[in-house]
Amino acid sequence: MAAADVQPYTLVPSAALAPMIVPERTALVVVDVQVDFVSPQGALAAAGIDMAPLEAPLQRVEALLAQARTADVTPVLLRLVTRPESDSRALRLLNERKGEAPGAFAICRADTPGADYYRVRPQAGDIHIQKTLYSGFVGTALDAQLRRSGIDTLVFCGFTTECCVDCTVRDAFHRGYHCFVVADACAAYAPHLHDNTLESLALNCALVVDTAAVLAAWR
Repeated sequence: MAAADVQPYTLVPSAALAPMIVPERTALVVVDVQVDFVSPQGALAAAGIDMAPLEAPLQRVEALLAQARTADVTPVLLRLVTRPESDSRALRLLNERKGEAPGAFAICRADTPGADYYRVRPQAGDIHIQKTLYSGFVGTALDAQLRRSGIDTLVFCGFTTECCVDCTVRDAFHRGYHCFVVADACAAYAPHLHDNTLESLALNCALVVDTAAVLAAWR
């Protein structure tokens, strides 16, 4: 095997995972599975980004969510909803300094189809959070809702690995949560960003797992 093909992180063995993610203390955090980010009819697809590589991870997200509900794991669905009045001034200026056109990040706008969930949807008893930027914790009630439910362990999946997944995992770790990232149920639009992010998270603040191991643990 060539050096470039070596996986840059170690997966938690299936047999060891179950006692780490017991259902009564665990939430499955589904990050930004939305039309603009994932659907072939969304804004990023219209901008020329190929959505095909996201299909297999999305199917695994769906499987994890179904199994979580069966196992009484608490589902948490995060969704970005943006408005001109709440757009980040720092992000706007950052994009301008990078030479991007004004409004280039105006995606997932409130009351547009692009902000809607794509192939997943909250059900009664789920925690569902609207956020205005990358992290699911900043400016939301996520932390309070998790603590009220007695949850101290978070299993993350969704999109994209290097952006909203990464930021939310790091914020969770800094709030004292035990964090797990499902490697094959996340994706980035560039594969190297996915792998590099998982390597960094595994080094610093999370354990990396795969879908098969999580499903087995929750059976």
